[in-house]
Amino acid sequence: MTPEDAMVLAIAESERVRGTTSPNPPVGCVILDAHGHPAGFGGTQPVGGAHAEVMALKEAGTKAQGGTAVVTLEPCSHYGRTPPCAEALIEAGIKHVIHAVSDPDPRGAGGARLLEQAGVTVESGLLADEVSKGPLRAWLHFVKTGRPHVTWKYASSLDGRIAAKDGTSQWISSETSRREVHAMRAKLDAIIVGTNTVRKDDPALTARDDDGIPLPHQPLPVVVGMSDLPDGAKLRHTALHVRTHDPDEVLTSLAARGVVDVLLEGGATVAGAFLRAGRIDRVLAYLAPALLGDGPAVVLDAGVSTITDAVRLTVEDVTMSGPDLRISAVPQT
Repeated sequence: MTPEDAMVLAIAESERVRGTTSPNPPVGCVILDAHGHPAGFGGTQPVGGAHAEVMALKEAGTKAQGGTAVVTLEPCSHYGRTPPCAEALIEAGIKHVIHAVSDPDPRGAGGARLLEQAGVTVESGLLADEVSKGPLRAWLHFVKTGRPHVTWKYASSLDGRIAAKDGTSQWISSETSRREVHAMRAKLDAIIVGTNTVRKDDPALTARDDDGIPLPHQPLPVVVGMSDLPDGAKLRHTALHVRTHDPDEVLTSLAARGVVDVLLEGGATVAGAFLRAGRIDRVLAYLAPALLGDGPAVVLDAGVSTITDAVRLTVEDVTMSGPDLRISAVPQT
């Protein structure tokens, strides 16, 4: 197996545990034996559990001796809730470590240096773009800024309407897109909506499978706004209600809870507030092949009064989700 093939598998391990490790990063690791054959796979366990390298070493056993560790993030060098992964790799007899992304967190950085001091050869940067824009995107942002990473997800018609003139909105997007969103929710730490959305749509903000059964991991539902939630609302007793209109106050509250990866789902007023504050880190738009001509817009009061104030985006990916067009874009820097 080539190192690239092993890194692809390590990324899959990282993605498999995403949503269960915060505030720790969802790291994936593959151990290759001395002949280059896969011997162990691992992903970071929930807080307090083993890191990816330790999980992969445990599966590899004695086959790790003289082998290679392929890992999405530089092995850590510090004692936290668990011992340093770099030391575990050294003790297992690993002779070569390949990691995609260097650890930007000063508390965990230095693993590569520790490995090299022990005679282990270290390479960095393999498939770094795929990792940094994939399963480690939110955590890397969290370390850099101290804020959760916010993805604004919405579904609309091609002319930017989230509902018809009479307020009906189910369903603008396709069943395929809705299934995709539920799978996405199961890998997140939290979902944010505003009090208006709760009053109008009464969402549950759960992640469910195709049969409507809740998936094992559920994100924290978060409601933003000053007004009380209606009696009988699904979120009245399950959601974190942050009574503010300030996105930074919301994100500070979530960061204190160890929330790293957030989905902003609505509505238009909340989306506008986050856009005005510059607190949307990615836009994920599902555009249905339909025209409504009238009805509520995707976003309101985004702080754009003239075309020169437009929030310009860089498109990362465009693909089909059933009949819908899915666009992933990030603000230009």
